[in-house]
Amino acid sequence: MSAVDTPSTATATQVDWLAAVRQSLQEGKVVPYLGPGLLDLVPDAPVPATPEALVALLTAKATVPHKIRNRLTQAAQYIENFKHRKSLVKQMDEAFNKVPKPSALHEWIAKLAPPLVVESWYDDTLVSAFSQHRAASDWGQVQGLSQSEHFGTWTAFYDAQGQLAESCSPAWKSLVYRPIGGHAPASNYLVSDSDYVEVLTEIDIQTPIPTEVQSLRQGRSFLFLGCRFNDQLTRSFARQIIKRSSNRHWAVLPHEPTRMEARFLEENQVSRIDLPLAEVAALLCSA
Repeated sequence: MSAVDTPSTATATQVDWLAAVRQSLQEGKVVPYLGPGLLDLVPDAPVPATPEALVALLTAKATVPHKIRNRLTQAAQYIENFKHRKSLVKQMDEAFNKVPKPSALHEWIAKLAPPLVVESWYDDTLVSAFSQHRAASDWGQVQGLSQSEHFGTWTAFYDAQGQLAESCSPAWKSLVYRPIGGHAPASNYLVSDSDYVEVLTEIDIQTPIPTEVQSLRQGRSFLFLGCRFNDQLTRSFARQIIKRSSNRHWAVLPHEPTRMEARFLEENQVSRIDLPLAEVAALLCSA
């Protein structure tokens, strides 16, 4: 993808976004949407914090053609095809087996317990923060499932103890939605080309998105933290997850967006917060 920037999206001033986001978060009207970049707030995180770091780990343990060695979904597909799905899952488990110490922002979000949080990476940092700071009865999670392992079933709910649940419990104050799966409690990973093809075939009509998530997003804004939109998969998931929500969102993006990132922000009415993530985290946690 071209790195040429042609930003045309609005940039939120600190006064504008901070006052609006603080109040709306307290009122449960903002959905935090967390990307792998949130691990930048965790010193010496023991898990890969970028797709590039993850594919480097996977290809270090498996022979993959040179032309796809740096492409996560393609490399994962090759491992799945030639070594079996179980081998890919095992490597993903090894990559995310350790749980990073939650940052202050992870803990702040857990204590705040928004009605819905979207967590779009495989590490267990956020759910660890929820386990530490919330009662076991008032939160749970829902994860996307690979169709190669769970054909016909798109998602699975788990309670705070990691037990499979039939659905979102009415007692849960907060639901953590992990659209691409996660390490705990059941090693659910959407990571290979085929995983994403299956989901993207249906996501336009919202089939892979739980009805509970669709209900909770209505009328709410989204705050993207640690996310990039320079990849088609990332943009596709974000666009479909925020569909039919409010018409006001924010994204922490401290660098000039690429052409496609700027287009995504503009088309989805996402105001860019031009500040380092660590600074935004400090401002939010002091609220």
